[in-house]
Amino acid sequence: MNVLVAMDGSKYGQWALKWVAKLPFVEPPNVTALHVLDSAWLRLPFRTKLEIQRVEARAARTLKKVTKRLRLLKLTGTVRKEQGAVAPTILKRAPKRNGLLVVGSQGLDALDRFMLGSVSTKLIQHATCPVLVVKGEAVPLRRIALATDGSPASAKALEFVLTKLQPDRPTGKGGRVPIHVSVIHVIARRPLAPIDIGTTIPWTKYRGLKAKETGLRLVEQSAQKLIEAGFTAEPLCRLGNPAEKIMKVASQQHADLIVMGAKGLAAIDRFLLGSVSTRVVQHVNCAVLVVR
Repeated sequence: MNVLVAMDGSKYGQWALKWVAKLPFVEPPNVTALHVLDSAWLRLPFRTKLEIQRVEARAARTLKKVTKRLRLLKLTGTVRKEQGAVAPTILKRAPKRNGLLVVGSQGLDALDRFMLGSVSTKLIQHATCPVLVVKGEAVPLRRIALATDGSPASAKALEFVLTKLQPDRPTGKGGRVPIHVSVIHVIARRPLAPIDIGTTIPWTKYRGLKAKETGLRLVEQSAQKLIEAGFTAEPLCRLGNPAEKIMKVASQQHADLIVMGAKGLAAIDRFLLGSVSTRVVQHVNCAVLVVR
């Protein structure tokens, strides 16, 4: 699988590269580490020649460090530098649907570098491939929170876990232990009527047993597929605000990674998964993989 890692020289970019090395991919990834010099910044009239030279020198040092880190992490790939608008340049070089784009949730705060965090939202909204947003140091993948609503995007999120990731991880003692997946379906509350915006109806009057049964059937079917593939899994169905419930379950389950679709169903009886993915990425503490 082709993987593009956006680098800006910050610790978040370094963490992104380590995540690629730590994730239990079925096939070894082919990595491209991309460093983008922001052309808009370089064209600003108050920039001096010395400032530009300093930024270019830092870029050269970053590329040298990343090249060395690829070797240390035993990753196969290349390092490249480009100049242009940051998000569009990353999107242009990102793999197609079968690849992966990895980016840190934040970047350097210095005025002379782009804020990687300021473009991560654009990447999850516009990339055609799955996007992994990294929040901290890479850890061995033990627990995954998989959000689903029955949409094509959430089906692809499940497919990514089933086909791209190994179902178990090494224990360090020569054995292997299954990765645990919590499959989450959230039934969103809806207003009583247009004039009652902001109010909600109790569960029993609002959705009824049919909606609950549909949600449970969805997560149980997904969990069964994961179990058959070698993961351990549990189905979870919740009522409430989708983003809040997904983050709460991920926290309770001590998830290392949240996996969710980029777009959800538009039908009134399901939540729009795509409408909450950005919020989850912005506010959760663990890494998030958004799949299209």
